Amino acid sequence: MQRFLRRVALAWTLALATFAMTPGARAADEAVTSFSLKNGMQVVVIEDHRAPVVVNMVWYRVGAADEKPGQSGIAHFLEHLMFKGTDRLKPGEFSATVAALGGSDNAFTSWDYTGYYQRIAARHLGRMMEMEADRMRHLNLTPEVVATERQVILEERSQRTDNNPGALFNEQLRAAQFLASPYGTPVIGWRREMETLSRAQALAFYHTYYAPNNAVLIVAGDATPQQVRQLAERHFGPLKPTPDLPPRARVQEPPQLAARHLTMSDPRVADAYLRRSYLAPNRRAGDQRQAAALAVLAELLGGSAQTSVLARALQFDQHLAVYTGAGYDGTSVDPTTFSLTVVPAKGVSLAQAEAALDQVLARFLATGPDPQELARIKTQINAAQIYARDNVAALGRRYGAALSAGLTVEDVKDWPRTLDAVTAEDVRNAARAVLVPEHSVTGYLTPPPGARAATAAPRAARIPAPQNEVTQ
Repeated sequence: MQRFLRRVALAWTLALATFAMTPGARAADEAVTSFSLKNGMQVVVIEDHRAPVVVNMVWYRVGAADEKPGQSGIAHFLEHLMFKGTDRLKPGEFSATVAALGGSDNAFTSWDYTGYYQRIAARHLGRMMEMEADRMRHLNLTPEVVATERQVILEERSQRTDNNPGALFNEQLRAAQFLASPYGTPVIGWRREMETLSRAQALAFYHTYYAPNNAVLIVAGDATPQQVRQLAERHFGPLKPTPDLPPRARVQEPPQLAARHLTMSDPRVADAYLRRSYLAPNRRAGDQRQAAALAVLAELLGGSAQTSVLARALQFDQHLAVYTGAGYDGTSVDPTTFSLTVVPAKGVSLAQAEAALDQVLARFLATGPDPQELARIKTQINAAQIYARDNVAALGRRYGAALSAGLTVEDVKDWPRTLDAVTAEDVRNAARAVLVPEHSVTGYLTPPPGARAATAAPRAARIPAPQNEVTQ
């Protein structure tokens, strides 16, 4: 059971592991160079010469939150279609070429970005850029390919969302949290709108947003800035920028004046649990202090299945829960969420678990974090940074997600120091500002009354963490 709990805790704090767990090393420890091509494409090079391998990434500053009303899922749909051929490459030839060269590739879509990457031997970096530049401007979509791939994404929704009550629950919670913001629409899209997505809509989205001046090229691994600049200018430099890119002016969420509560029943649910989200600020360019405090708060409240505030109080002291967790991902264009999860112990109702959760939060808001616990969290963050530098793909994702959300290279470099400077008072102030009942949505996921318990893996392993990406 503990192994499953640790896995779920890790999933809950994925963003923190990628972004927050970095203060131990200073910016000088990462050889990062940034420059821009004349057509506006930003380039970031993260040097690591320990192995002759590179990760080549192209991030577009567009995602599901930039879709037109009625076209939900078009960003993810286009991500799929980007593998279906250009004027030079046949459908599937892109990935087949990467595989033939001994590499791997994939793509992902979020509300704020769409990314494509290849992990490949360093000597093939030029070929990767050549193919990425080709599909940035020369996508070739036949009606047959579009129709086939539409069925693929519909099947993907069936498998990953519609057949998963936890995923459906997360979708309903998010829709209840965001009444106006496009963050309330699932990245994969609503099924009825997905069924009508067309070739014309995909191409319009492509021609609007897929341009060098709306993209970030990140190369992490065995490459020098001089090499990357030469290759980028050769392959991406000739591409013309798109004039008058649409501003990322999304509909903003109105003030939330009342707590919201929903209950979802599904016969496939084996064990009931509750999840709560609060509206929370995102990381802001030039001022990331409150976001840093929230990242530390998530670790203090629910980052550890054994030692976090919620785990100690609800799991070990009161024996009211078998799992607790907290999560915060502030890397977004617009305000985001701070989330909590409690899986009640046998014989404990969801209402009892929620009341106990509220009591623990009230005590924390009154007293703030324990200084020794805060020091322990910072020690763990410091150690995690050392290991994070061994994963060039994770480093690339750290910069790509941040730059796609409007942050700068300096913001990414300063983020470790900002986290390291978080004080107990900063954490308590952030908690008081965000953990406001009137700004929350609390959801219960439960089997129908009297339903026979489903047979499945241990309960914590069945709780999907809120997802901010859809991967192909």
